[in-house]
Amino acid sequence: MANGLTMGSGLADRTASGLHHGAAQGPAQHGVGPAPAWCAVPRCTLRFEKCADGFKIHCECPDQASCGTLQNLCRSLAEGMCSCACTKNGICVAQCNLCFCSCTCEATAKGVCITCRSGDKDCCKLTQGCCECLAACCQAGCACTVCFGGVPVCCGTCVC
Repeated sequence: MANGLTMGSGLADRTASGLHHGAAQGPAQHGVGPAPAWCAVPRCTLRFEKCADGFKIHCECPDQASCGTLQNLCRSLAEGMCSCACTKNGICVAQCNLCFCSCTCEATAKGVCITCRSGDKDCCKLTQGCCECLAACCQAGCACTVCFGGVPVCCGTCVC
C-alpha cells in the first residue's frame, strides 16, 4: 500500500486545468498555489468494442474491492455525461465527450460495461470514431480515464 492507496487504485487530478494522471504530490509550497485535488479511482483493464449503433467500453478490475468500488461509482454517477481522456506521459492526447449519444452502464462479473449508442446515423459514425480513437490511444500505451459527469470512475490501459 503506497500513499494510502491499494495497488488496484489509480490517481487522477481533478483540478480546473483538466484531468491528469500522476503520483500524489506533497503539500503546496508557499506562493505556488493550492495542492491538486487528487482522488483514487479503480485501475482497470479497458477494451473498446464497436456495436451496431455505437460502441461499448468494457472495464475489468483485478480484484473484488476495485470491482465493487467501480460498480458503486458507476451506479451513483452514470446519469451524467460519459467522457474519456487518454494521456501519455501526463499530457492529454485525446478526449472524447460523448454528449451526442446515450450511455448506459451495467455491472459485469469483473467490473462494468458502458454502452454508448445513438439512433442518428451521423452521430453513430462519430461515436464509432471515438471508439477507434480511444482504442488506438490505449494500444499505443496511453492511460485512459473514464468519467461520468466529469468525475473519474476508473482509469487503465487496454488489453492488447
